[in-house]
Amino acid sequence: MSGVGALITALVAGSLLAAAPGSNAQDVVAAKTPSPGAMSLEGIDLDTVTIPELQARRDTGTLTSLALTRVYLRRIATIDPEINAVLHVDPSAQRQAAASDARHRSGRLRGPLDGIPVLLKDNIGTRDMPTTAGSLALAGKPPGDDAALVTRLRQAGAVILGKTNLSEWANFRAAKPTSGWSAVGGQTHNPYVLDRNPCGSSAGSAAALAASLSQVAIGTETDGSIVCPAGMNGVVGLKPSLGLVSQRGVVPISAEQDTAGPMARNVIDTALTLSVLTGDRRSPGLTGEQGALQGQGAGRQDGLRGKRIGLWRLPSLGPDVDAVMTRTAVKLRDAGAEVVEVTPPYQDRLAELEFPALLSEFHRDIDAYLGTRKGPRDLAALIAFNRSHPQEQTCFAGQELFEQALAAPPTTDPKYRAVRAELTDLARRSLDETLAAHRLDAIAAPTNPPAWTTDCARGDNDVIPSSTPAAVAGYPSLSVPAGSVGELPVGLLLMAGDREEAGLLSLGAAVEQRLRAWRTPRYLSSVGSDAR
Repeated sequence: MSGVGALITALVAGSLLAAAPGSNAQDVVAAKTPSPGAMSLEGIDLDTVTIPELQARRDTGTLTSLALTRVYLRRIATIDPEINAVLHVDPSAQRQAAASDARHRSGRLRGPLDGIPVLLKDNIGTRDMPTTAGSLALAGKPPGDDAALVTRLRQAGAVILGKTNLSEWANFRAAKPTSGWSAVGGQTHNPYVLDRNPCGSSAGSAAALAASLSQVAIGTETDGSIVCPAGMNGVVGLKPSLGLVSQRGVVPISAEQDTAGPMARNVIDTALTLSVLTGDRRSPGLTGEQGALQGQGAGRQDGLRGKRIGLWRLPSLGPDVDAVMTRTAVKLRDAGAEVVEVTPPYQDRLAELEFPALLSEFHRDIDAYLGTRKGPRDLAALIAFNRSHPQEQTCFAGQELFEQALAAPPTTDPKYRAVRAELTDLARRSLDETLAAHRLDAIAAPTNPPAWTTDCARGDNDVIPSSTPAAVAGYPSLSVPAGSVGELPVGLLLMAGDREEAGLLSLGAAVEQRLRAWRTPRYLSSVGSDAR
């Protein structure tokens, strides 16, 4: 993480300069139509404002954390009934914000996230709010302790605004689940078109950000669960390198692949949140001299010049998505990047090996977690709970993944160990060999197809292979908005080598600035049948 501090300095300076009076960025913001039912602060567009801009306003005395928190709470009360993204609001949120304002008045701010509202996916442990993973089995007493990442957010002064809905058990229950549905929270809707799916499993975190219900949110991923919702809801999501963010206190699927990560409406807020989640104390404050623009090219108009990007087109996602990738490649080349087409190897074998490995790992890890909570004490008891509670079957009844995991070989089995070793090796080689062979700064691919219609009877209509290599390898991936198919957002997934978050975020900021693909959602009821 040694480069993240310098990266953030450059991004912060670029963000503040972009918002200066007379700049092109301000002209674009001024021309935007506010989102329906918008509750806003005078002179601040919540859809586009960044954390550095918010903190700069606090420094001039024109904004307080309490005012910002109250606006987001009003938006949740007004807009969330349409999208159903927020499960719980923290009753102490306004007290947290007032405490941040007191620190600000006395010059004791704790860092860039002090006073900034954050939503947490409801599989992330909080001692003062339910942590359910969407399941009624965990809907009783909260865990005894905060997850480690929540402790870091609190220590950084962030305002914990509440918890977001998710695909129950992070989409690791049924063979044909419906993303964004949980027995605790019901169905989360895509803010762009309400009958379309938000993808999962960090559905509520992404949908809440698209609707500007919080400044940032935290999601989790085993394979695709941060980046797919980010892409499908038109926001930014980072899946960090494995082990960079502590998983202590997070409901697990697999210690070999699980990670929490930051989500936001822009790359700078994503980077600042990552710096807190990782405990990177080298990250600078939010003021600085013009020399802060030095660093890794972030925020500069020529940030893409000379970069080599491998485009993995994935035509299986359909001609409309492929057309978005073609337009993206043209824009990146026009900005000075070299874009070459690539196909990372070993993908069929990865698809064959991943699921069996995850079954064994889930049985091991969920048993260990359930032993720390009130309710079912192991996977067998959890299966029995679901069978005896009809509310757990209102969207889909299946729990085939639970049942297969219960019968899977233990992680001490030599056959399992061989599968996991081959799986991780091939995933890393698929990226490392492609990056090296083409001398690439990153590999890019479509994050997602257009959102499919939510249908409990059919289940998800998702075959999205782009997230798998980085997820299995434990390498970082970053989704940024790339464009749309009609009303439905499509993301660009950027992948790089292990612990290459700084370079990936820098590249992502340059891509974001070039594509300028964010659009305010219109909360349409429907746009017709699914199209791929």
